[in-house]
Amino acid sequence: MSSPGTFTPAEAVELAVVERSGFVESRHIGSAVVLSPDGTVAQRFGSPDAPVFPRSSLKPFQALAVLNAGVPLRDEHAALATASHAGTSRHVSVVRAMLASAALSEDALQCPADWPSDRRARDEVVAAGLGPSRVAMNCSGKHAAMLLACVANGWPVDSYLDAAHPMQAAVRDTVERLTGERPAATAVDGCGAPVLAIGLTALARGIQKIATSSLSSPFALYRNAAIIVDAVRRHPWALDGVGRDNTVVIERLGVFAKGGAEGVMVMTAPDGTTVTSKTLDGSSRAATVVALALLVDAGALEASAVDEVVPELHLDVLGGGAPVGRIRSVVGR
Repeated sequence: MSSPGTFTPAEAVELAVVERSGFVESRHIGSAVVLSPDGTVAQRFGSPDAPVFPRSSLKPFQALAVLNAGVPLRDEHAALATASHAGTSRHVSVVRAMLASAALSEDALQCPADWPSDRRARDEVVAAGLGPSRVAMNCSGKHAAMLLACVANGWPVDSYLDAAHPMQAAVRDTVERLTGERPAATAVDGCGAPVLAIGLTALARGIQKIATSSLSSPFALYRNAAIIVDAVRRHPWALDGVGRDNTVVIERLGVFAKGGAEGVMVMTAPDGTTVTSKTLDGSSRAATVVALALLVDAGALEASAVDEVVPELHLDVLGGGAPVGRIRSVVGR
């Protein structure tokens, strides 16, 4: 008996290819959807209504649930709550400050201990004779934010990852309110937090609402969403890391972007046009360029501006240490 799951290869379309010396050696298939600024579906590829686990692309919703629970996250703290960070000393210091604001220690974090994903930061940890730590794990900002919500509301801090915990119920409510869809499944994400399965179209609706929210909205939900997006745009290093894809496109193109594991990407252009995509094989290497190509095709980004950024996205295929090809989108422009 087969397990429930996402869309199948027969329901997917080709999203990107990997070329080496003019020969296509790999193909990435998946699904994607483009929403116009008014929220209508402009383009569909594959099966965008099939449920997927957004993985870390769910973090904007999780961070929003924390603010809705009464935690006044601002600036770098709000950006780190949404982050899959690189574990640099700058990232770690912000997470520690978040925990200290509620008199919590790193021991309260229930994400796994990990090495920094940033190579230099990892070398610094090794040179100091230290090892993996929970605070260096890329989801530690999200976990710290959830703990702040627990302290602020008197919720248990030792069970905050339980799917029945008030914190996780708040996340589910936020997802359902913004996407208009009830999750098809709940699983345990890599960091230990619950992750909810929803369709790419529903995910796009929710992300678009978050990314286009206003600080002057009469509704607290959207004011809080605007706080998160403003924090990410003013501190893009916090969401990912200097020179990493999400940070680069936020800095250079003004988009709101958040990648997730297993080939998920959400991206909203300044005009509100929104793309969500999922690569079926789980590879994330083409996720950013596919989203950018679809935003260019929709007229939401200038091709010339994207072309200037592409060299910073590590898309070159190397041979003998020199570029001999590129990862490129086959959808969009």
